[in-house]
Amino acid sequence: MTLLQSSCRYLLQLLSTRVQNLEKGVELDCQWVEFDDVRYHIQATVKNPNLLLLSLSLPAPPPETVSFGGLPEVAIEAIKAAYGVVLQILDPPRDGFNLTVKLNLSKLPPDEEHKQALLVKIASIREVVQGAPLRAILKQLTSRGAKSNLNQPIPIVHRPNESFFVVSQADKVTVIFPMRFKDSVDTVLATSFFQEFVEARRTAGMNNAPPCLWSSSPPQELEGASDEALSANCGFVSFVIFPRHVEGRKLDRTVWSLSTFHAYVSYHVKCSEGFMHTRMRRRVESLIEALDRAKPDSDESKKTAQSRSFKRLYQRRSEQFQYEMRSPAMAKGTW
Repeated sequence: MTLLQSSCRYLLQLLSTRVQNLEKGVELDCQWVEFDDVRYHIQATVKNPNLLLLSLSLPAPPPETVSFGGLPEVAIEAIKAAYGVVLQILDPPRDGFNLTVKLNLSKLPPDEEHKQALLVKIASIREVVQGAPLRAILKQLTSRGAKSNLNQPIPIVHRPNESFFVVSQADKVTVIFPMRFKDSVDTVLATSFFQEFVEARRTAGMNNAPPCLWSSSPPQELEGASDEALSANCGFVSFVIFPRHVEGRKLDRTVWSLSTFHAYVSYHVKCSEGFMHTRMRRRVESLIEALDRAKPDSDESKKTAQSRSFKRLYQRRSEQFQYEMRSPAMAKGTW
């Protein structure tokens, strides 16, 4: 299966092209949407080619996460820690966006390898912003200090008007996703996908992966949540994260995989649907070809019938002529 990249490919391409062509000083103004929920807007002027303004519009929070406000404070701290002096947060952000940052390309490191690594990190700003609340909770697994909000479901926004829940416990963290799909076909395919997803955990070589559970009804950890938050037509998927899953560099991979789990499922559901449609189209085409071969051609059959009747008539006339040539009347010349 394909894992989604944490860096925005289009943003990385824009930044790399801009760095390589700074002397040209081309004006830049681009907008695009990623995963149907995060909107980007990047701008640059001819007068200051080294300065870029990057704005992000994050998914609208559902009612249960109104307390987070427009952008979590932990996300602001994560941005400052990740980018340092290269990136500056503007307050207030541009209208219609949750975050606007000023990127100074002149402060990039001179070394090409470090410069490219930093550009990839800037292109992964979505992971830094949206994954900050989940990262702060998962970090508590490796810390020995007192853990807060034990056994209380904490909602975290990951799609427009939708959230997943994180339940912290003493030695583990349970992440619960209410799965919703608008299309009925997607719902059926996703349900089958989740059942296979749970069974894959039992195969050899997957013992160290986080345990995965799926149920059509809300788990016990979500008792007391609102009915709107628990409305899921495709069931609930739960992942149990232990300290070994967030050690060292595993933390970044775990945060990104959980933050984009719904997009990951939607991607593979659409791929499965497209594959089945392709197989059905090929099957229909093969059946049509078989029917075309079985259907007789009227013109050819008519010509064949005419040719066969002519051959029979010619053969009959030839036989009659030969018979008359051999008759006595022919021999005497009386005919």
